Amino acid sequence: MLRWVAIVTSVGVLGASGVAYGYYEYLSGKIRKGERSSGTTNVAKTKANAAGKTAMNILILGSDTRNGSGDAALGGAADSAGARADVIMIAHLSADRSNMSVVSIPRDTRVDIPACTDPNTHQQYAATNDIINASLGRGGPGCTLATVQNLTGVYIDHWLMIDFAGVVKMADVLGGVAVCLQHSVWDRPTAYIKHGGSGLKLTTGTHIIQGKQALQWLRTRDAFGSDAGRAQAQHMYMNSLIRTLRSKNYFSNPTELNSIATAAMSAFEVSSEIGSPTKLYDLGMQLKTIPPDRITTLTMPHIADPKAPDAHYLPDPTDAPAVWTLLRNDVAMDPNGKAKPTTSPSAKPATPAPQGPPAAAPGSITVTVVNGTAGTDAGVATPGRARAIAVTLQTAGFTQAAESREAKPSPGTTLVYPTSSGEQGKSNALAVAKALKIPAATVKASADMQAITLTVGADWKTGTDFSATLPKAGAVPASAQASNGAEKGCMPVEPIYRWAG
Repeated sequence: MLRWVAIVTSVGVLGASGVAYGYYEYLSGKIRKGERSSGTTNVAKTKANAAGKTAMNILILGSDTRNGSGDAALGGAADSAGARADVIMIAHLSADRSNMSVVSIPRDTRVDIPACTDPNTHQQYAATNDIINASLGRGGPGCTLATVQNLTGVYIDHWLMIDFAGVVKMADVLGGVAVCLQHSVWDRPTAYIKHGGSGLKLTTGTHIIQGKQALQWLRTRDAFGSDAGRAQAQHMYMNSLIRTLRSKNYFSNPTELNSIATAAMSAFEVSSEIGSPTKLYDLGMQLKTIPPDRITTLTMPHIADPKAPDAHYLPDPTDAPAVWTLLRNDVAMDPNGKAKPTTSPSAKPATPAPQGPPAAAPGSITVTVVNGTAGTDAGVATPGRARAIAVTLQTAGFTQAAESREAKPSPGTTLVYPTSSGEQGKSNALAVAKALKIPAATVKASADMQAITLTVGADWKTGTDFSATLPKAGAVPASAQASNGAEKGCMPVEPIYRWAG
């Protein structure tokens, strides 16, 4: 939970003080790294949009491993189930780095877990249908990453993981964070639930928590009603931590920064491609610039699992795909983006941005249209969808538009042009996008294509105007229980877990 925001300050010492090479090597040696993906997944890496910018998705995992002595003391003895992912979040940074959304996936969601291979032991695990938090023990964070990619259709660039001891370590070094309760809470075994409980015990109102108490807050489930309630409490903690970090100028205090950096590098485990202090610093710099009111935290919409309605979930068949569509299309989850400033009549006209070559005549542009409306290999495609869009393009003058005989399931609609065609190919593709009202940001270059290729995804099964299907900024389903990073609130507590303190 703490990892990504801690990086903003902890590795800042490297950029703020010109730290010595020896200390850099010391920090590098403390970083634990793992393979980015260790499972079967066909979700393609996100390409830069027409403006040359790329959104970033980071998988944040909180492990309940009990193998270390520190973890065992905080969470109990090791068990045969192996490590599980108590916290699963997707942090999405927009391509222009103006906003961020953090989507929690309840750990008790039943999903398809792909075939995975543990990168350390090389043990192979067959594909299975199970609770998503079990994926961590079937091939490490890379297996959970592959599982999340397959579930959402969203490419995950990196993963970050922290365990019980790491949370306590970072909560201590960063200082207290304010949380609020509508009622007193004591999360403990009860007559109805005879096991578990985080041990969290607080009175009504606002408290500054850190160390072990912060871990208890992040792990509390039954007292907050459900796994979804726990996610809301985690979001409250995260938003409060962001506000706290922004209110303190850690970069002006080298002593504080040194303590944070040293603790952070040993508390986290990261995917290998960002496993250096410099790369973590660069990531932190991108995170720290986003203001709280442009940060949205939410939970994957879900329904009760018919196989275990009192314990497990399934993704909501309507609202969950709506959230994934927002992520794939890099649509802000908040409505707080600033409108473009208008120019007064007396002001000098702004220098126009350099433009590429004009698009070729529509009749000379070759376009291949692919039916991807099945969404996944197990989905059902809309018959004749590629042909319908090809005919629409032909009517608009793109007479060389033609449907592909081969369907290629895709959760989202994509429009790519050959990298080799350069700026001219980009201009031609943008002309195709304009004809179908596809946002220019969706147009991307691809080295794998020989012609402009439009894949009509599962998010565009009807109509010929793509903009009509694209959600607007802030159009988050109510069932996602979204909250804004600038907002404050207090957690309700289930009556049986309240006390008279």
